[in-house]
Amino acid sequence: MAKADITLRGRNYSIACAPGQEARIVALSQQLDARVKHIASAVGDIGEDRLLLITALALLDELDTARRADGSSPAAEQKAAEAMAAVSDRIEALAARLESGG
Repeated sequence: MAKADITLRGRNYSIACAPGQEARIVALSQQLDARVKHIASAVGDIGEDRLLLITALALLDELDTARRADGSSPAAEQKAAEAMAAVSDRIEALAARLESGG
């Protein structure tokens, strides 16, 4: 298993990933960090857990909106649901790491 070294809100994390996915994970984490910073500036100091929860919900809302706008077929809807579940699992794992201190 490979690992990607990422930074989220100034904290460094080493995330396990499939070999060859390191650059993609780093790029996604940079997008996530930018999104979290944007939301933090809008809502203020609400704590890391709530901030990550709001960010996760915002991302899932965007994914759902894109899925609906696409006029998705049942197969596409299943794929979108699986993607949302995968994102949710990743966010929960990240939140757990944040709570445990890294």
